[in-house]
Amino acid sequence: MLNFSMGFSSRSYTRSYLAVPGLPRGIKWLLIANVAMFLLHLFTALQPILFELAFNPLQVLSRFTVWQPFTYSFVHFEFWEILWNMLTLWMFGSDIEQSWGTRRFLKFYLFCATGPALLALLLAGIFGLAGPPLIGAWAPIYGILLVCAVLWPHRQVLFIIFPMQMKYFVLLVGAIALYFSLAGGTANLFLLSGMAFAYLFLKMPQTRAWDPAGAVHRAYQSWKLARARRKFQVYLKKKGRGPDIH
Repeated sequence: MLNFSMGFSSRSYTRSYLAVPGLPRGIKWLLIANVAMFLLHLFTALQPILFELAFNPLQVLSRFTVWQPFTYSFVHFEFWEILWNMLTLWMFGSDIEQSWGTRRFLKFYLFCATGPALLALLLAGIFGLAGPPLIGAWAPIYGILLVCAVLWPHRQVLFIIFPMQMKYFVLLVGAIALYFSLAGGTANLFLLSGMAFAYLFLKMPQTRAWDPAGAVHRAYQSWKLARARRKFQVYLKKKGRGPDIH
């Protein structure tokens, strides 16, 4: 589990030491969604539904629960887990959203959440590798920390009571996760891959970054255009006004 670290900056164009970050729109809605799901967990009658939102690769393959790679990151069952995740999301993610804009930040967050899940799904399908069901926003949180280390490597953060540069803090966090994964905690390796997908996102040209909403919109527009063309062809046939239009 990550230790919450209050960020502060050594740069003039970012917030000062121990300053309270803003609350951009994307961060606000992510906080609301995660906290709302946690509150639903407190109602015993709804817990079976939340279990269906956790990510279980073999279950996705056998029962075709295709929503799980997208929903698992919004499910938390432990108070301290959601507390640290949401504080880290707010403290570090706010600067990224303010720098990138809400649209790109949310694409990045989704990429870091679903990318590791789809990779785990691929490994489960090929090798049958699957551990216990996974929940929590750890993968995108790790991704957020990696991006902060790339964008602001010399920013000072307070780790427990010790100040250190952001790049060293992220190296420490990654080393801890790697240690626990080598010790048999495959979930930590899964979460650590959130950093890898964050780095991949940074290397992708912005115009080609993964955009599922944009892809759906373009597919819908193409479908509407094709439907309008077919209707027009039917109209011309009824009027006897020449050959089909292709």
